[in-house]
Amino acid sequence: MGSPKLQVLLLPHPLILLPTARLTLPISRSLADAILSLLDDSDAVVAAIPLPAPDSPSEVTYGTAARVARLVRPRNQSSPTQPYLLSLHGITRIRFPSPIQVDKLDNLPVHNVLYPSSEGTPSRVTVEAFKHAALALLDRLAKDSPQPQRKDDWLRVAAIVEDISEQRAAWMADVLVAAVSSQYPDKLAFLAATDVEDRLRRATELFVKQSSIQEVSKKIASAVDESFSRQQKEYFLRQQLVAIQRELQSLQSSPASVGPGFGTGGATSELDDDDQADADDLADLRRKIEALDVGSEERKVGIREWRRLKRIPQGSVENGVIRSYLEWLTSVPWPSNSTTTPLDVLKDHSFLTRARAQLDADHYGLDQIKRRLMEYLAVVRLRALADAAKTQTQGNNPSTDASPGAAPTTPTKSKGVKGPILLFVGPPGTGKTSLGQSIAKALGRPFQRISLGGVRDEAEIRGHRRTYVASSPGSIVQALRKAGRNDPVILLDEVDKVGHSNFHGDPAAALLEVLDPEQNHSFNDHYINVPIDLSQVLFICTSNTLDTISAPLLDRCEVVELSGYTYDEKMHIAKRFLLPKQICANGLSDSQLTLTDDALLHVATMYTREAGVRSLERAIGAVVRFKAVEWAEWLDKGNGAMGGEGNAKQNENRSEKQDGNTNVDGVGKEWRATIEAHELEQILGIPRWDGEERDREEKRGVVYGLVVTGMGEGGILPVESTALPGTGRLKLTGSLGDVIKESGEIALSWVKTHAFELGITAGRGVDPLKVPDVIDVHLHLPAGAQKKDGPSAGIAMICAFVSLLSGACVPKDIAMTGEITLRGRVTPVGGIRMKVLGAHRAQIRKVILPWANRKDVEHDVALEVRREMQFFFVRTIDEALDAAFGHGALGWRKETVLLESRL
Repeated sequence: MGSPKLQVLLLPHPLILLPTARLTLPISRSLADAILSLLDDSDAVVAAIPLPAPDSPSEVTYGTAARVARLVRPRNQSSPTQPYLLSLHGITRIRFPSPIQVDKLDNLPVHNVLYPSSEGTPSRVTVEAFKHAALALLDRLAKDSPQPQRKDDWLRVAAIVEDISEQRAAWMADVLVAAVSSQYPDKLAFLAATDVEDRLRRATELFVKQSSIQEVSKKIASAVDESFSRQQKEYFLRQQLVAIQRELQSLQSSPASVGPGFGTGGATSELDDDDQADADDLADLRRKIEALDVGSEERKVGIREWRRLKRIPQGSVENGVIRSYLEWLTSVPWPSNSTTTPLDVLKDHSFLTRARAQLDADHYGLDQIKRRLMEYLAVVRLRALADAAKTQTQGNNPSTDASPGAAPTTPTKSKGVKGPILLFVGPPGTGKTSLGQSIAKALGRPFQRISLGGVRDEAEIRGHRRTYVASSPGSIVQALRKAGRNDPVILLDEVDKVGHSNFHGDPAAALLEVLDPEQNHSFNDHYINVPIDLSQVLFICTSNTLDTISAPLLDRCEVVELSGYTYDEKMHIAKRFLLPKQICANGLSDSQLTLTDDALLHVATMYTREAGVRSLERAIGAVVRFKAVEWAEWLDKGNGAMGGEGNAKQNENRSEKQDGNTNVDGVGKEWRATIEAHELEQILGIPRWDGEERDREEKRGVVYGLVVTGMGEGGILPVESTALPGTGRLKLTGSLGDVIKESGEIALSWVKTHAFELGITAGRGVDPLKVPDVIDVHLHLPAGAQKKDGPSAGIAMICAFVSLLSGACVPKDIAMTGEITLRGRVTPVGGIRMKVLGAHRAQIRKVILPWANRKDVEHDVALEVRREMQFFFVRTIDEALDAAFGHGALGWRKETVLLESRL
């Protein structure tokens, strides 16, 4: 009869499986499939042989017969090549009739094996020597064990050894050798000992050797402990404290399971202080430092700080400071560890089309901003394609002039396209912040927002120096770390509200380097203290006004104005974005609520008066919440029991055929989802804006000017004047500033000078305020609680004075703006787009503007607004008066002046 055969499983070096021991190891998929086929048998036994050391012969003649105890695939297994875990239980020793060659063991080859005889009783002298050595080692292990539970385990094993019989001594030797930490050659020689007497003798030698090692280690530790310095003692005590806390946690936690080995297992938490986790963090930190570009400044600093970290004890404060610095240094996206937009994405012919579609899907209108961004994207794509073509050309045509011994040149990395510095200026609610998110989404880049409102410390931008306690990098570096790339879209929100210079420094001055395309390639954060390249970052700043931004900072930005939305744009935004958003946020569906176009327009015109859409969104939200309450009450009364939303759709179809005022208070009544304009007063109350701007009247001495409020919103402002008995002086009221008061005095002076030409007086040189009656002129700009200043009310003041003194009236659908001079010239003013949109909201049909502002109207005002309004561009005050009163309405006296010669 032939010798038995077993499939051979190779154990990777330095694993050894002894009889009575249990071993778990990772294996490959192919090996797992072979073992699964083996598990179909009732007794799945393999021959587990140890892999010899690299410098030893690769032939194996002995091993252990092991039973397959478990084969699993854990979820958290990180190795893709060895995804399975195999558990083996040693049974007995085996030998091979002839040595086998171990070259490749991805499978389970079958070999003949021999089972050495385990019969025989060792001599009493050998057993006593074995017991003495084993008890000495167990006593030493119990004394040196820092854990009480472990100590008790060793003592219990020692009690078993004392009572062991001579026949079971060999079995106890296998158990103890497997449990005691020993060197690989010793265990290998013990595995090869098949004779019982020889096995006990080898175990005795191993125990004596291990006891000596433990004793020497204890003496060395005691000697070193005596020479500890104060700092080392503190570190040692801290480590003891950590060990004590760990033991307390293990005692407080309930045991999860009891294993076959020594001790019990308990539930662990990821929050427990684990030395292995700390070592893994340090190893990961080292890998990140090694991954930095060789010769770069950040790598040099990282290596220097790493060497300092290894010299400082772990428990010291300086250790934590250096480690925090290295974590920040390696987490910054440097060129070596940062990812950029893949070249395949830029090569795609639909790249620009998809980006434009993304911008159009997120925002309606804003054509100027979208055009500027598409220019930037086109340059990025062309630059990337050109660099790729250049690299390919260099690869196909290598240089032949280089000497044979010369080192190969490394290709230089492309610097890319410098990101523009955009400054969005406009009233609140016009989409400045959300536009930044849409830009990042269109570019496929991460988005980070930094709020600068109320920032007063320069260190919040540049970071704190490492000499300060609890220092940290600035907001720019923190945003880069969160983004994980060196080309994110960073939004600097509310840049006009940053604090001014104080004893903490000037935050606005710190932004000068960040927002300068010629300097931010080497931005220096005080904490990192290594130049950081910000040239690839797309910075977007937002502001409500330009008045509080310093001139040097403003000079570094590309200003893009978001003046406000027209009613047509607000209607599109409300239907595409605001209404669906509020319906979803309040638990309704599109079929349960519908606002007609007239209702939306009524909300936009009568309940809101703003350049943005925030108030419009709040008003729409109030309407949706009102209908949500009605819907909930309608369901509570049993109307929705038959089908929820589907029932609502059916009832909506029925209600379209009935009267619009369907009662929803009773059971069985049908749900009406449509909201008409006449229902809004019941929901939102009396309109906040009752249209007094539209109910204007033509009155002597009253004209309408165009203004821009402090938040960037445009509107119209009546300029009222009246005559009263007095001494011929001018009185100005309405919380006016110095500039606007001077405009009033200039306007009255020009009217007095040209009173005869205007037909106000009968002769030249006559003061119209004193002839025929002595009067005072009172000029008032309503809303006296609001501060007003600026030169743009000059034309309106002149028209008001001419109307008051001549009796002619300016039509109520005309508004005007422009600065005047004593020579009668009309000079340009700012805020044209905001003013025109404000006039459009007030249903002004004719606007008088300076001739120099013609380009602003054509460039900034939407075409649909220009089609609905008539613009008069004037160069002189004469042209402005003709446009305001109508040609021939004033009866100009254009007589030729005769001069008498004195020659």
